[in-house]
Amino acid sequence: MTHPRSFAVPSIVALAVAAAAAHQAGGQWPPPLTPLSTSAPVRSPADELKTIVMPPGYHLELVASEPLVQDPVAIDWDSDGRLWVVEMAGYMNDIQADHEHDPVGRIVVLEDTDGDGRMDKRTVFADGLISPRAIKVLDDGVLVGEPPHLWFLRDANHDLKPDGKTLVTDDYGRLDANVEHNANTLLWALDNWIYTSEVDTFLRRKNGVFEVRHTLSRGQWGASQDDAGRVFRNTNESALHADVVPTYYYARNPALTRTRGSDEFLGHAPDDLNEVWPAHPTPGVNRGYQAGILRADGTLARFTSVCAPTVYRGDRLPQELYGNVFVAEPAANLVSRTIVTDEGTTLRARKAYPQGEFIASTDERFRPVYLSSAPDGTIYVVDIYRGIIQHRGFITEYLRDQILSRSLEQTIAHGRIWRVVHDSTRRGPVPALSRASSTALIETLSHPNGWWRDTAQQLLVQRRDPAAVAPLKELARTATVPHVKLQALWTLDGIGALESGQVVAALGDPSSDVRLSAVRLAERWLDNDAAVRTAVLAHVNDPYWEVREQVAASLGELAAPLKADAIASVLAGNGNDPVVVDAAISGVAGSEGAVIDVLGRAAADEANRRTAVTMLAATIVSRGKDAEVQQMFDEAADASRPPWLRSSLLRGAEVQLLGVDAQTGRGRATLTSPADAPCPTCPGGRAGPGGASAFPTGTTANAGRGNGGRGRGAARPPLKLDREPALAALAARNDELSTRARDLLARLEWPGKPGVAAVTPLTAPEQARFDAGKVVYGNLCTACHQPDGRGRDKLGAPLVGSAFALAADPTIPARIVLNGKEGPIALMPPLGNVLSDDQIAAVLTYVRREWGHTASPVDAAVVAATRKATVDRARPWTNDELTKLLGGG
Repeated sequence: MTHPRSFAVPSIVALAVAAAAAHQAGGQWPPPLTPLSTSAPVRSPADELKTIVMPPGYHLELVASEPLVQDPVAIDWDSDGRLWVVEMAGYMNDIQADHEHDPVGRIVVLEDTDGDGRMDKRTVFADGLISPRAIKVLDDGVLVGEPPHLWFLRDANHDLKPDGKTLVTDDYGRLDANVEHNANTLLWALDNWIYTSEVDTFLRRKNGVFEVRHTLSRGQWGASQDDAGRVFRNTNESALHADVVPTYYYARNPALTRTRGSDEFLGHAPDDLNEVWPAHPTPGVNRGYQAGILRADGTLARFTSVCAPTVYRGDRLPQELYGNVFVAEPAANLVSRTIVTDEGTTLRARKAYPQGEFIASTDERFRPVYLSSAPDGTIYVVDIYRGIIQHRGFITEYLRDQILSRSLEQTIAHGRIWRVVHDSTRRGPVPALSRASSTALIETLSHPNGWWRDTAQQLLVQRRDPAAVAPLKELARTATVPHVKLQALWTLDGIGALESGQVVAALGDPSSDVRLSAVRLAERWLDNDAAVRTAVLAHVNDPYWEVREQVAASLGELAAPLKADAIASVLAGNGNDPVVVDAAISGVAGSEGAVIDVLGRAAADEANRRTAVTMLAATIVSRGKDAEVQQMFDEAADASRPPWLRSSLLRGAEVQLLGVDAQTGRGRATLTSPADAPCPTCPGGRAGPGGASAFPTGTTANAGRGNGGRGRGAARPPLKLDREPALAALAARNDELSTRARDLLARLEWPGKPGVAAVTPLTAPEQARFDAGKVVYGNLCTACHQPDGRGRDKLGAPLVGSAFALAADPTIPARIVLNGKEGPIALMPPLGNVLSDDQIAAVLTYVRREWGHTASPVDAAVVAATRKATVDRARPWTNDELTKLLGGG
C-alpha cells in the first residue's frame, strides 16, 4: 500500500511502522536477502520506511524530511532540545560535483512545536556557507566547522539569530581537500576538550576564550564518548577504534616511533568486526568489480565507508543497548550495532548479530551518515537520502556506470531524520536546561540519560557560577555511581575549582574509571605537590590496565629533573604493554637518552627493558639529530655496556632505518614495493626477495594491538650524519653485532662516505612545481598518506621508499594518479578527472623530492602524454600490472 503525501504525518508513520512490524512478525530475522531492484526510485518517507528491517521490537519513526530538512550531514542539540542541522547543499549535486564551492550550505534549527514527535518548524540560523561539516551548540552560540574555518556564531539570547561571527581558527581542515577527508566533528568530551576528526587540532573554551591545540588526526567522520570519557572513532574500512590514551599526548613527541597507533582497533581480528550484512545486493560500491569486495550473493562483505560511531547512553531503549556503539555504513544502506567489553587487557567489540544489522534498507538512497544519542532517550539517524554518496575524486569508472545505470545521480535536495524506538519506548520529556538553576544542573549530573548529564556539565562549566562549587564538591565526595562522580570532578576542573585533596581521594577510589580520570586530573600538581606525585606513582602497577597506561602518559608532564627516573620505572615494569611504551616515550621528547641511561644501569637482560630501549632508540633515530644519534651509536659500540643494551640500541636503529620488527628483528613484507623491484632508497637499490622489502608495512614491538602510527609502513631515506659514526669500528669486528652494524651503515650517510652520489638540485621552474605540489599534496593526499609520507593503515600506502612513486620512468606514478591503483591497503582513487596535468606533475615532483627522495622531477608534458596513452583505461592499475611496467615480471 502507498500513502499520498497529503495524509497526516502520524498516519504515515503509524501505517509504515505497522507494516514493518507485520513483516518482521511473519518472517525470519535477520531477513532473507531481497533482490536488487533494476531502478532506484526516489521514495516518500513512508515508502522508504517500508524498505527498512530491524530486529524484532525495534522500528524507526520519522522526525523530519524534505523540504523541512535537506542534505543533512550532522546534527546537535541545544540545551532546550532543539535540533540543529548542518545542511551540505553543495555536495555532489551532479556526478561532476559542479559548484561544490558555492556558498549554499546552511545551519538550520528544527523544532517540534506541537509535541507529536515530529519536527514542524524550520529556522535558518546561518546560510551562505561553503560545505559546512560540523556543529557544536554552546550556551551563548554555536561553533560551526566550515574548512578551513572554525567559526563561533554568538546567540546569547537564544533567539536563533546570530549576534556576531568570530573566527576561532583558520586551521580547521582545508577548503580544497577531498570532502571525504576533511576536518569534521566537534565533540565536547568529559574532560571539557572539544575533539575533532580528520584534522590535527582540538580546542576548549575557558573563561569565554577558545584555546586551540594540536593533536594527532584520528578518525574519518564522527566521534563519540562513553561514560568514562573514552573517545571512539572509526575510519573507512575499520569499524571501531578507541583512544585508550587521549591522542594529544602522542603529539608531544613528533619523533615518536610507536609500537602501535594511538587508537585501539576493537576487533579480535581484522575482519571479525568489519563484516557487514546488507539487506540487498550492493553492486554500487566503488570497488564492486574487485575480488573479495562483494560476496557471491552480491552483498558488500566488509565496511567500505563506515562512519559516525555513537555510544548509546540514553534511557528510553532497552537496557541491553546501553553502552553499545552504533556505526553507519551509507554505501551499504545500514547501521550496525557493536557490543564493547573489557577483556582485562584492552577493550574489545563484537557485532551484536551474527549475520544481521541493526538497521538495513533495500533502498539504495537510504544513506545514514550521522547518528546521535538524543535528549529524548532514543537514537537519531541522519539520512542524507541521495543516490551518490562518493565524492567525484573517488568515483571509479565502475561506480560511475552503476550510478548512471540506475539514475542515482538524479534528484537531490532530499533528507530524512529518523528516531530509533522500541515497542516499549516512551519518549522522555523535552529538556529546558537553558533556564535551569545551578542547583538543578547539578542534580541533572545524576540523570540516567548521558545527554542530560553532559549538557548539564557543559552549562555549569560555561557559566562558572561560584555558588555551584560547594555542592559539586559534595557530589564528588558522596556519589556512589562512578560516572556521576566523574562528571562532578571534571565539572569542578572545568570551572577551576578542583583541589589537590579531591584528586588524591579520587586516586584511591575503587572504580578504575575514577582512578583513570584522577591520574589525568593530577597532572598540574605533579611537580609541586609531593602527596599528589606519590599517589600517582603508586599506580604505576595499578591492577587495571588502562590506569597503568594513563600513568605512563601523565608522568610525561613531570619536570625534567624528575621525569627520567619516573618514566624508566614505568617502562621497566610495563614494557610488555605497547600502549605504556608509546605513552611513556611520548612524554620524553629530547630526553630519550636519559631514560636509556637509567634503564641501562641494569645488567639483567629483561624483556621489558629491551622493548623500551628499542623504541627509545628508534625515536632518537627518527628525530635525526646528529649528536643524539652519534651518542647512541657510541654506546652500541662500547663493549663495556651490557650486551642486551647494545643489541637493543641497534634494534631501535634497525626499526627506523631497515624496517625490521622491533621484537623479532625480522623484516616485514612491503605493500608498496613489488618483489625484487628497483627501489632507489633500498639498500643495494632493490627491494628484498619475495617482496620482503627493507621497508615494512608495520613496525610493532607487540603485534596485534592496533594500527597506525609513525613507524608503521614507514620507510625512511638514508640518515645523514655530520661525521662517520662509531658503528664503522663495530662493523669491522666479526660477530652478530658487527653484521647488524654493517647493514645499518648502508642506510647512513656522512661527508666523505664513498659511493654517495650528489643530488642534482631543482631548477627554479622545478622548485616552483615542487612548491605547487606541496599544496596539492596537503589538500588531497595528506589524509591518507600523512604529512610525512609514511601512509595510514587501511587508508593509504607509504610513499616514502615506494618503488612505484620513485620509478625511473615517471609515467608509472603518473598512471597511478590518473587512473588510480588497487592495492591491499586501500584504493588509490583515479584523479585524472580532478587534477590537471600541471597539478599532477607538481604533486609527483613533490613526492619524488620530499622526505629525502632524490628521484627526477616530473614535467606536465609527460603527464599529458600518459593521459593520452591511457585515455581508454576504465579500471585502476593493479600491483601486477605496475610491476611489469617496472620490469619486475
